[in-house]
Amino acid sequence: MVEAMLSSMLTEILIPVAALVGIIFALVQWLVVSRVKMVPGSANGANNNNSSKNGYTEYLIEEEEGVNDNNVVNKCAEIQNAISEGATSFLFTEYQYMGIFMVCFAVIIFLFLGSVQKFSTKSQPCTYNKEVMCKPALANAIFSTVSFLLGSLTSVLSGYLGMKIATYANARTTLEARKGVGKAFITAFRSGAVMGFLLAANGLLVLYITINVFKVYYGDDWEGLFEAITGYGLGGSSMALFGRVGGGIYTKAADVGADLVGKVERNIPEDDPRNPAVIADNVGDNVGDIAGMGSDLFGSYAESSCAALVVASISSFGVNHEFTAMCYPLLISSMGIIVCLITTLFATDIFEIKAVKEIEPSLKKQLIISTVLMTIGIAVVSFVALPSSFTIFNFGEQKVVKNWELFFCVAVGLWAGLVIGFVTEYYTSNAYSPVQDVADSCRTGAATNVIFGLALGYKSVIIPIFAIAISIFVSFSLAAMYGIAVAALGMLSTIATGLAIDAYGPISDNAGGIAEMAGMSHRIRERTDALDAAGNTTAAIGKGSAIGSAALVSLALFGAFVSRAAITTVDVLTPKVFIGLIVGAMLPYWFSAMTMKSVGSAALKMVEEVRRQFSTIPGLMEGLAKPDYGNCVKISTDASLREMIPPGCLVMLTPLIVGTLFGVETLSGVLAGALVSGVQIAISASNTGGAWDNAKKYIEAGVSEHARSLGPKGSDPHKAAVIGDTVGDPLKDTSGPSLNILIKLMAVESLVFAPFFATHGGLLFKL
Repeated sequence: MVEAMLSSMLTEILIPVAALVGIIFALVQWLVVSRVKMVPGSANGANNNNSSKNGYTEYLIEEEEGVNDNNVVNKCAEIQNAISEGATSFLFTEYQYMGIFMVCFAVIIFLFLGSVQKFSTKSQPCTYNKEVMCKPALANAIFSTVSFLLGSLTSVLSGYLGMKIATYANARTTLEARKGVGKAFITAFRSGAVMGFLLAANGLLVLYITINVFKVYYGDDWEGLFEAITGYGLGGSSMALFGRVGGGIYTKAADVGADLVGKVERNIPEDDPRNPAVIADNVGDNVGDIAGMGSDLFGSYAESSCAALVVASISSFGVNHEFTAMCYPLLISSMGIIVCLITTLFATDIFEIKAVKEIEPSLKKQLIISTVLMTIGIAVVSFVALPSSFTIFNFGEQKVVKNWELFFCVAVGLWAGLVIGFVTEYYTSNAYSPVQDVADSCRTGAATNVIFGLALGYKSVIIPIFAIAISIFVSFSLAAMYGIAVAALGMLSTIATGLAIDAYGPISDNAGGIAEMAGMSHRIRERTDALDAAGNTTAAIGKGSAIGSAALVSLALFGAFVSRAAITTVDVLTPKVFIGLIVGAMLPYWFSAMTMKSVGSAALKMVEEVRRQFSTIPGLMEGLAKPDYGNCVKISTDASLREMIPPGCLVMLTPLIVGTLFGVETLSGVLAGALVSGVQIAISASNTGGAWDNAKKYIEAGVSEHARSLGPKGSDPHKAAVIGDTVGDPLKDTSGPSLNILIKLMAVESLVFAPFFATHGGLLFKL
């Protein structure tokens, strides 16, 4: 077989350099955002060059309207500090709980994996090649535990950095909105890019360093090395689960409470400073939509990389110790950082936003440009980093694969992600008929709105599932389970751009809230609302792609688990497998029930507290008294920390219990069932919630004649739309996004514990 064109030495240089370029680019974007000063009198400072770039001259609307500029900036800074302090306080408390879990689970990993060979320090025959000796099981236990801790810490860091960036940028976006929608857009987008590039680069760099450090001990035992590395993916996703569920409960409890009392009962605007839940709502955007999402996407990236590396280590790449070909997944991610960097420059420096209607197309251009450029990048990496022909492990056999076939696997995943994204946009954007039909159904009340929204969500599953199915068929046909793993990596290869677009939404949402609370002009609020509406749609696109990649990742991990557990076939006609299949299909419903009820319980307390304050604080409705924001923040914090534990335990304990008591065949059925049902529920839940949210915004914006006939704010159709939105909030921001972590996490956990389950599992059937 012909060796790869790219030498091992050059590979060892290129991967960390790409990661460092990503980090430097993120810091440059941060510096540009920091030039927007949060002190009075700076509005006409460094940024004011009297140009008309982005369609607006630099004069301030406040000056034109005679509003005191110093007062506005001070208010914005004060609100920003309150949001930042609330988010930081919550995350530190949440991370204390997660730290306890991290230590306990690390001990479980060590004890379970160490007991496979009774904590022996002697070398053992390799799993896939008995003629060769590999490192002892105790080493696998120790290094799996270390990589789990590294993955956990990187996941936590990803979420925390994202939150700090978002709370730093929200008020700056508000202040820039005074100069025009283009200025505000660029500030929000640059801030999102900081998070995107830091996460992608940190994830790649930590994984690369971990592999090289572990290699010092493992030497030529690449099978053992990359089996231990799977703990990195497990750590990333386990932290993401608690972050997503805890953050989701926090943000939606506050959001539902604020909307139901504020909009429906008291008929006051969204983010009105008189609403006691308004600070908690804005804090929630940062801990749920930003920190939770950051950890979630880091987990997906870590797991897809680990799944590909595990399969590669038992293929010709690992057997022949071809380092460059082995690092193919990392080289794809490195190319992704460079491609996303070029793509970001199109949004910030090449295309100018001159009007509100150009915001959403600009964000969509980001997705298209990054996908097209990444396709070229994948082709380059595939032809220089891979031999022209090689073999891939395929359930006990070695399948001969060409480098162009692997290129197609990654490309099909990349383009399937784009298809899923645009189908999601069609079903959740108020520019298209599905959401407009949902808005129209509000004429006859909340019940018909709910019916239309549910139907839309179920229907929106069809095309994404076909896209995932085609990706799986093509990838598996070309390169077996490795093909599916790299297809998932393809879907996530433009993660830096995807995260920038995802983070942009909550930053814009916060900016609108700050504008409202600071008493700024309605024209400023219109601009931030336009940014937020575009962000809502693109966030839905991001969630769609995340769910699609989760399906591919979990299938690749499932394949690796089946191989590692030495299961020859997964036969659904055997009772052991079928009972697992039907129980696994039930788990996403159980999990969703827990998270939905948690949001409902917390929202109930929030509604009661907001009502109490409106009833008992004299002058609150008249704006003469300040509400007690702290009490509402405490309700959300206490509820989310308490309620995130049961769903987390359900996901983390299920594979351990099933594998130990019922064995690997039943566990394989559980994983397959959870994957098949979880993907469907996640897509429909996310899209239903997104459609209800944008149906409400469609009525509020009143851009078309049809929308104006349903409005204005406070009308009966608008109140029906608000109810639909509040029902959809936990669906799109808590249950839906958390489900993709459920299917990935159970699969990667099963893979990490596969040696234990294969040796000691199925206790009930051994009696």
